[in-house]
Amino acid sequence: MDHAFHANTWKFIIKQSLKHQSVIKSQLKHKNIITSLCEDVLFSFHSCLQLAEQMAHSDAQDSADYRLFQKTVKLCRFFANSLLHYAKEFLPFLSDSCCTLHQLYLQIHSKFPPSLYAARVSKAQQEEMASTFLVTLDPLISQLLTFQPFLQVVLDSKLELPCELQFPQCLLLVVIMDKLPAQPEDVQTLWCTESQVSETTTRVSLLRAIFSSFEQCSGELSLPVHLQGVRSQGQAEVAVTLYQHVCVHLCAFIASFHPSLFPELDAALLNAVLSANMITSLLAMDAWCFLARYGSAELCAHHVTIVAHLIKSCPGECYQLTNLSVLLRRLFFFMAPPQQVEFIQKFSPKEAENLPLWQCISFRALPAELRKQTAHEVTRVGIAQCKKWLSGTHTLGELESLIAALSALLAVCSSASEALDTGQQTAVVEVGSQLWAFLNVKLVIGQPYVQQTLNLLLPLLGFFIQTLDPQLIQQVVTLQTSLLRLEPPDHVCLAVLDFVCSLGKLFIPQAIQDKILPNLSSMFALLLTDRNWLLEQHTLEAFTQFAEGTNHEEIVPQCLSSEETKNKVVSFLEKTGFVDETAAARVERVKKEKGIFWEPFAKVTVEEAKWSSSQPYAKRARHELPLEEEYRSAVQAATGALETVELLLQKSPAPDWLLMKMETLQERIDKLKRRVLEGET
Repeated sequence: MDHAFHANTWKFIIKQSLKHQSVIKSQLKHKNIITSLCEDVLFSFHSCLQLAEQMAHSDAQDSADYRLFQKTVKLCRFFANSLLHYAKEFLPFLSDSCCTLHQLYLQIHSKFPPSLYAARVSKAQQEEMASTFLVTLDPLISQLLTFQPFLQVVLDSKLELPCELQFPQCLLLVVIMDKLPAQPEDVQTLWCTESQVSETTTRVSLLRAIFSSFEQCSGELSLPVHLQGVRSQGQAEVAVTLYQHVCVHLCAFIASFHPSLFPELDAALLNAVLSANMITSLLAMDAWCFLARYGSAELCAHHVTIVAHLIKSCPGECYQLTNLSVLLRRLFFFMAPPQQVEFIQKFSPKEAENLPLWQCISFRALPAELRKQTAHEVTRVGIAQCKKWLSGTHTLGELESLIAALSALLAVCSSASEALDTGQQTAVVEVGSQLWAFLNVKLVIGQPYVQQTLNLLLPLLGFFIQTLDPQLIQQVVTLQTSLLRLEPPDHVCLAVLDFVCSLGKLFIPQAIQDKILPNLSSMFALLLTDRNWLLEQHTLEAFTQFAEGTNHEEIVPQCLSSEETKNKVVSFLEKTGFVDETAAARVERVKKEKGIFWEPFAKVTVEEAKWSSSQPYAKRARHELPLEEEYRSAVQAATGALETVELLLQKSPAPDWLLMKMETLQERIDKLKRRVLEGET
């Protein structure tokens, strides 16, 4: 159809509908009209993109193409304005069209920069389309803001979007969040509270929806994509990342939040902090820290107290405890000194049960005198707990209290080491040396609690590397070398790196150089060839620090065991990438990764579903460890358990039932040996 005729047809339909609105508003097929208008908007928009892409790829700018492009952009704007006008007049009748309008917004923004799925068009044409056409979508959202059916569609708890629409959904939620402060309290309440609409339908709050949507934008966050920034007075506009964009707008929204909705805000922030997704948890922490600075000192102290109680009640090690610990550490810096004193009185560092809290806190947040006093008390209690374990039965069950004590001592050394006097420093080194005597390779490999103890002892001893006994240093390095050959967990390797890096500050005595230096070079050589990217990065950093600080330069070349390792270190030092990847190739890779990581949100075709169900073994194999690794893990666990029994027998007589249990275990071992032999034959 001719563009002019097409536009005039819509102009006539809408004009007549509005003219006779009072008579025919109940008879009009609103859903059909809205759907057709949205289809025309999308069709003309895609035509604009195609023309813009053609012009971007052609060397010479064709004036005829450009005139057609401008004409099509104006047609887009006409259709969008027609939709806006119609929606304004007939809004109460558009309940069943909200899903279409929602999808229209998402589809358009999914094909427009900075979306990963956007067409590649020039900056000038992007700006022309945005200023001529996209601006008309903003008033449409404003109109729909008070319309409850639209709210239900956008905040539906069961909303599952394909990968290309997740980023536009996040942008839409931020746009809505920006508009809410200007709305009445009842509209804000509607958007910011959860609701059970029916037995099968639940509406989440806007804040929870933002965190959930943000979490799904992994590709856009890792690339990262950049959005239009805020223009400061007297300064040029600077593009910002998606993280900055969401964080700034979220904090601005919090600043205007209605007091009656603060319980909803607290619940949403806490829920996001406890998220398994690190970047979502970090966003919530940043917003919470803004709230702590923006609010009163009493509010900040109240939040710190709540988080502290949550940490104390958290059972065992888990990622939620880690997230809460980071939040407490950050919030503590925003507390006023009087509230810090109240916190110290409430969670006294003199009591061992509070050590799990003080291991999370940076003592730099305290004023000088208070810092010194608190650091002394934590150190005294921590040393006492270590001595209590040393003088006890040394059972694995009591290691939890020992780990809390070591963690608190490490926190003091990390942030207030200058507050410790010589006597306390000596006491820390003494208990560390005594604890080290209980460690051996088999025990570390087989017991997670022992691994945690090792992970704390190594950096703790590293703080006092200059005063450590040379024989103790030799023992530590020897055990580390043996551990690395058995492929321990990554967190153990990271702790090893911390200690090895600290050796760069030390001149190793001549008497033990031949025992330590070869082990150091072999450890670095082993870790520099590790394929775990995180461990590889930390190894490169540790090796660089060691090489820059050590007096034993002769072992540095010995750490570079191959040409590949040398190239890796050189690339790291020169800050050059290992892979030369074009911008377009990187976008395609990120899109593929996003499709894999967010599989539950991706649409699966019938053919794909049938293929998956017909090949269950191939699908299941992706999630299983190689059998050899499972065998190794099981045998290591059994070895560790036997080592524990051996230690117990050295401490006290065996109970009556132990011999019978061991005979039963021996029978099972003999049976397994026969099966292994049968398998070999």
